[in-house]
Amino acid sequence: MAAAIRGGLSALSKGLSAHWLQQSSRGLRVAHGLCCASQSAQAAPPAHADSIFRVTMIPGDGVGPELMTAVKEVFKAGDVPVEFEEFHLSEVQNTASEGKLEEVLGSMRTNRVAIKGKIHTPMEYKGELASYEMRLRRKLDLFANVVHVNSLPGYSTRHNNLDLVIIREQTEGEYSSLEHESVTGVIACLKIITREKSRRIAKFAFDYATKKGRSKVTAVHKANIMKLGDGLFLQSCAEVAEFYPKIKYENMIIDNCCMQLVQNPYQFDVLVMPNLYGNIIDNLAAGLVGGAGVVPGESYSAEYAVFETGARHPFAQAVGRNIANPTAMLLSAANMLRHLNLEYHSHMVTEAVKRVIKLGKVRTGDLGGYASCDEFTRAVIANLV
Repeated sequence: MAAAIRGGLSALSKGLSAHWLQQSSRGLRVAHGLCCASQSAQAAPPAHADSIFRVTMIPGDGVGPELMTAVKEVFKAGDVPVEFEEFHLSEVQNTASEGKLEEVLGSMRTNRVAIKGKIHTPMEYKGELASYEMRLRRKLDLFANVVHVNSLPGYSTRHNNLDLVIIREQTEGEYSSLEHESVTGVIACLKIITREKSRRIAKFAFDYATKKGRSKVTAVHKANIMKLGDGLFLQSCAEVAEFYPKIKYENMIIDNCCMQLVQNPYQFDVLVMPNLYGNIIDNLAAGLVGGAGVVPGESYSAEYAVFETGARHPFAQAVGRNIANPTAMLLSAANMLRHLNLEYHSHMVTEAVKRVIKLGKVRTGDLGGYASCDEFTRAVIANLV
């Protein structure tokens, strides 16, 4: 097993070197066009016919299908020109197969835009280390995950008027699926950090800050302990920062960042970090503005865009109870429409969701209300203008 891992690492290293040489003419401009809808759409126009955009839909597990039903109902009521190609992909239901995975990938490659729920990953090892979620990211090179943490008008929390963005590299790091048992009872789990991908995500973060008129980027790391791996990430961020003199750059150790987010989140603007830290910070920050049910997220490669909730949970305990909050998925769907240059429809859906929450009459249980998922969806539809 150890020999196989060494062989895999050698192949990975060679592959990365070849890829870097192949991409050198493009430099790091791959992130351009991923920060604003129009540029991305111009670079790779989504598949559409007769002004109807085709989008891959993956409901996922847990309450995902219920949330997607809300999206479809709102889109239908708002006459949104989107046609969904729906695929049920799961590792815990009877839809798991390599053929199904390839079918989903084929649709995503054709449409270039997808909306998806959480694909639940079982805890137990069944012979495959890489989950469907990770395999989708790698196959499509969805390297940048963006979570915009924004306070909802009319919903009060401990910290109000928050507006920060978490950008996470999600194709390497601790989630590289390189684990092996070197001797009985000893597991080695390898964390992969490369200069190429660290620079790429750093440039994405600075480009995002520039496009969105933001003033500061904070690199989150643990270089004081992981001096080589996180040290390389931190060095790469600092090197990229030199090309953006108008954007303030700082760095912060991950554990201190968690504390600062709870104590004084207003000090942050755009945060960029490796894979595992981003997974943790996404969920922590979502809790500051109302929880996993209200924060949208999206993932980008140079060619593809996938829209999903910012904090990814299947909420298995809520399945079939009609109590899930569709806010995050509806806002993600609105962001998807903006990516497709459907600005009118995007604004219509976004404002309808925010209006319902601000009025405070129809809220799901996680926001202190008593409304069902269906009731919230109907309220959003009633506020489409």
